[in-house]
Amino acid sequence: MARAISSFFVLSLFPLPAAAYLDPGTGSIILQGAIAGIAVAWFTIKMYWYKLASLFGKKAPESLLEDDTENDTDAS
Repeated sequence: MARAISSFFVLSLFPLPAAAYLDPGTGSIILQGAIAGIAVAWFTIKMYWYKLASLFGKKAPESLLEDDTENDTDAS
């Protein structure tokens, strides 16, 4: 069994040519995934930042979706 596993890993080191086609939609899906990953990372960092700040006494906002600045309701 160990011989079969080691043979598999040795043979996987030699790549074979592949007949693959990547259409333009593939690039847009990759771009969409990258943008979504950045947005999720930003939101996660923001969420944990507020938890850490509240640990040191700063009051966390009621909603994480609120902007960091105060909303000016007097301006019309």
